[in-house]
Amino acid sequence: MSEQAIKYLSDNRDQLLDKLRDFLSIPSISTDRLHNEDVQKGADFVVSYLRDIGFDRVEQQDTGGHPLVYAEHLQAGPDAPTVLFYGHYDVQPVDPIDQWKSDPFEPEIRDGRLYARGSSDDKGQVFMHLAVFEAYMKTEGTLPLNVKVCIEGEEEIGSEHLYATLHDKKEQFQADFVVISDSGMVAPNQPTILYGLKGFTGIEINVSGPDHDLHSGLYGGAVRNPAMALSHILASMKNDDEVVTVDGFYDDVEPLSDHERELIDQIQGEDYLKSTGATETASEKGYTVKEHTMARPTFEINGIFGGYQGEGTKTIIPSQAGAKITCRLVPGQDPEHIQSLLEKHIHHAAPSGVTVDVKKEKLSAKAYKVDTDHPLIQKAAKSYTEAFGKETVYMRMGGSIPVVKWMESIYNIPIVLLGFGTPDDRLHSPNESFPLGSFDKGMETLARYWAEVNQR
Repeated sequence: MSEQAIKYLSDNRDQLLDKLRDFLSIPSISTDRLHNEDVQKGADFVVSYLRDIGFDRVEQQDTGGHPLVYAEHLQAGPDAPTVLFYGHYDVQPVDPIDQWKSDPFEPEIRDGRLYARGSSDDKGQVFMHLAVFEAYMKTEGTLPLNVKVCIEGEEEIGSEHLYATLHDKKEQFQADFVVISDSGMVAPNQPTILYGLKGFTGIEINVSGPDHDLHSGLYGGAVRNPAMALSHILASMKNDDEVVTVDGFYDDVEPLSDHERELIDQIQGEDYLKSTGATETASEKGYTVKEHTMARPTFEINGIFGGYQGEGTKTIIPSQAGAKITCRLVPGQDPEHIQSLLEKHIHHAAPSGVTVDVKKEKLSAKAYKVDTDHPLIQKAAKSYTEAFGKETVYMRMGGSIPVVKWMESIYNIPIVLLGFGTPDDRLHSPNESFPLGSFDKGMETLARYWAEVNQR
């Protein structure tokens, strides 16, 4: 059933790429109020395309922020499965603009890649789904399964209003499973089933000492330096073996099974030294770098601030210092509990003579993992392999996609992560791009998957 759709995609590739360029030309930067009209244009594009495809119901839903696009085509019948496809049409800012080799909103193809902001995250991958829906409607007159679509405009700012929308409209969005293409493959042309995501949580530490900056010559040795106190606290939270030393941090961690360690070992991972420019790797004692990044919890200092930051020297004892911390979590760990453990440790480690305030970040998420033997996962792997001509590998990702855990908690259904990006896509950075090989083979994968899912 998928062969006609696949032929349509091949025959109409140039027109589809032109349409994708139109989509990518819209600067739908959700975090910048100056681009609110552009974000609306992004939603309008998705609505127009879905209507042109022939979806029965297409609407923009008011979320209290940027609009969410909902659509459905439920003509496959009550016996056919229903999928909820999720994606987002908003994009990251483009700064620093001077590092782009071409205009981020004037898509350009160079060396087999399509360069533009959103080409990989997530407009390019959203468009691939829409193009496959078009291919089926143009060749078969319908879709091989029942489809609901949820494409939001706030993913890059934390999906602030999405959870409430999904929860309050549970019946409308209800489906048998979810498919999300907002991720990637472990390497170019290497089909990859992403069966797990880390959760995350964060805190901010603020250390206060004197009520104003002090002359370091006159007061050095008389009062506690908040920057030194902060350094003492931070150094106490992780040791040289990359082991987090916060009491209770690992208590609820789901152990990494021998089977999963074998799956991770089979992955031809990236060359971290080459891709990062670091001089050596550093992973938790007893675990490989791949195991640590994919399947073990992490603790990272994201930023430290306080004191003089300008050129030259200013001899002061700063009155305040602070740091931002995030932790990536694995199954078994609860974000709020981890925040509490961090806070307790910080207050215990803080030296006298300073006041410490801990701010708990509101945006948190639990980790997600699905059984690799699930039929929907196995069918996805089969479709990947047929399209790419290469055996599919299985991996967990160190990143987090909060909507995955939200959908699992609200609907209690499997979530299939079908990503087609590559490590070279430069997500959120200048010169973001998407390989045309992933565009072509990814659409073929999707066309095969929709037909495969409906096979009994």
